[in-house]
Amino acid sequence: MAAVWQQVLAVDARYNAYRTPTFPQFRTQYIRRRSQLLRENAKAGHPPALRRQYLRLRGQLLGQRYGPLSEPGSARAYSNSIVRSSRTTLDRMEDFEDDPRALGARGHRRSVSRGSYQLQAQMNRAVYEDRPPGSVVPTSVAEASRAMAGDTSLSENYAFAGMYHVFDQHVDEAVPRVRFANDDRHRLACCSLDGSISLCQLVPAPPTVLRVLRGHTRGVSDFAWSLSNDILVSTSLDATMRIWASEDGRCIREIPDPDSAELLCCTFQPVNNNLTVVGNAKQNVHVMNISTGKKVKGGSSKLTGRVLALSFDAPGRLLWAGDDRGSVFSFLFDMATGKLTKAKRLVVHEGSPVTSISARSWVSREARDPSLLINACLNKLLLYRVVDNEGTLQLKRSFPIEQSSHPVRSIFCPLMSFRQGACVVTGSEDMCVHFFDVERAAKAAVNKLQGHSAPVLDVSFNCDESLLASSDASGMVIVWRREQK
Repeated sequence: MAAVWQQVLAVDARYNAYRTPTFPQFRTQYIRRRSQLLRENAKAGHPPALRRQYLRLRGQLLGQRYGPLSEPGSARAYSNSIVRSSRTTLDRMEDFEDDPRALGARGHRRSVSRGSYQLQAQMNRAVYEDRPPGSVVPTSVAEASRAMAGDTSLSENYAFAGMYHVFDQHVDEAVPRVRFANDDRHRLACCSLDGSISLCQLVPAPPTVLRVLRGHTRGVSDFAWSLSNDILVSTSLDATMRIWASEDGRCIREIPDPDSAELLCCTFQPVNNNLTVVGNAKQNVHVMNISTGKKVKGGSSKLTGRVLALSFDAPGRLLWAGDDRGSVFSFLFDMATGKLTKAKRLVVHEGSPVTSISARSWVSREARDPSLLINACLNKLLLYRVVDNEGTLQLKRSFPIEQSSHPVRSIFCPLMSFRQGACVVTGSEDMCVHFFDVERAAKAAVNKLQGHSAPVLDVSFNCDESLLASSDASGMVIVWRREQK
């Protein structure tokens, strides 16, 4: 049913390199929005004949605007068929929750040429089967992915022109967490050990602090935006979590920790934002219903140490929790009841606090293994492969940073799967922000930003990667501007 819409997106992706040549971030946003709209249309149940007619008209309009792709000698000509473009673009869309191989098979039922599809399928199988264990699929086959990113190298994509703005309203107290709002370019929030949370607006210039949320009596250890950005949840060393309205900054509800312990981390359940998971200093993880303010029955579990980091997978069925004794636990999350079932335990390093966990469905469109990024006070950033549905982890590789005592965090770059290569960003105790290409075998360092005067604790990209925010142990928040290509 959705195959025609997938072919429409394939045509859009192939022409996308020729839209606004000087603004690659616009092209990325455009193709993502097109994907969203087409998925919505696929669910509407339009007649197959109407879909095919739309595909023909769309191709004709784009051909008139940019020139036909099949034109001999044209600068816009591609040697590959739509079938291949569909394979490289659509079957790797991370927003689809279907099994990628099943999606690929379903998307090609109406291929133009069965022979072409079979040949491409053989090529794809060869790419996957010939790679050594633990390696990633080469990105050279992803022509549409490169087109979305503007066909620039990873180093060019993550070159920064300098500081866009510096926020210093929390100076002298550490800012352990900084986060852009979901799917937003210019809204930013950060929490501080001074007990407050700042909501900031970067546009229109000059950037300003819209409001400061006050109410916690001790330092704020963590916070999270809801999916719609209308509320924030925060955890504090005062043993409470608070629910805030981002529109006016009022505190909607204060919820005490069930164990009356310091709360150290929190995360929303990605599918049901009515549920929030918190970790505390008494080694417990709790699933909390923020509407009732009560703990969910069966939604608690004990770790081996103070719970410092939490992360869900994208569908919200797996939760990982890290503690200050070096262990990472995986839990199966019951979507209907909120119950947690302990599944696996990995000792990253005995006695080394796990300060950050970040999950990613695929590292890139050509590296399909779900992955986990972990900081653990080992002077290394660790990348793990998720090998089964119970969250079992297998170390893929590590990257050198300085971290021995501070709660440093790291992230996957949000748009990396559109690009050649895949990048991660981390703070470090050397007062720098480090970028690493997880697919580069040697010299994985892509960039390093210098400007902080204290250990960098957290990093956050906005939705189109035009801005990066970083926070440090002295209370400084720097917003970096990426170079325009």
